[in-house]
Amino acid sequence: MTTEPSHWVNTISLDHVQKGVDGGFTQADHGRNTRLSRLRPGDWLVFYSPRTHFRAGDAVQAFTALGRIDDGEPYQVKMTPDFHPWRRPVAFISCETAPIRPLIDHLEFITDKKSWGYPFRRGLFEIDASDFAVIAEAMGCSARFGEG
Repeated sequence: MTTEPSHWVNTISLDHVQKGVDGGFTQADHGRNTRLSRLRPGDWLVFYSPRTHFRAGDAVQAFTALGRIDDGEPYQVKMTPDFHPWRRPVAFISCETAPIRPLIDHLEFITDKKSWGYPFRRGLFEIDASDFAVIAEAMGCSARFGEG
């Protein structure tokens, strides 16, 4: 039985996105496994970075990375004695950064265009394939997104 892949947005600061791209993984929910387990191999994931650093830094307000969930279950790593976050493997695709503002009117998951940032407060959330395609095109990787 073949199922269509799901499409997700993960809201993460730019520095954390870079760590994930470098390591081939994603984290969500401040390291908890609550929603990562909903991702399936083959699902598409785009990262939205509100700022350069978690709770600080300069505004980014852009989609900063895109990839596909690889095979494998969520796994836990030890970063410090008290912090053992959960991760999922991701195969990242080379894309450009795409600022959010030119896309707001074209994204259906943003229902209130004046309060456009509200959906991103959910952290990791699912979106329609059509919205994902708009983002992938703005990032210059729609052809590679469509190959999968």
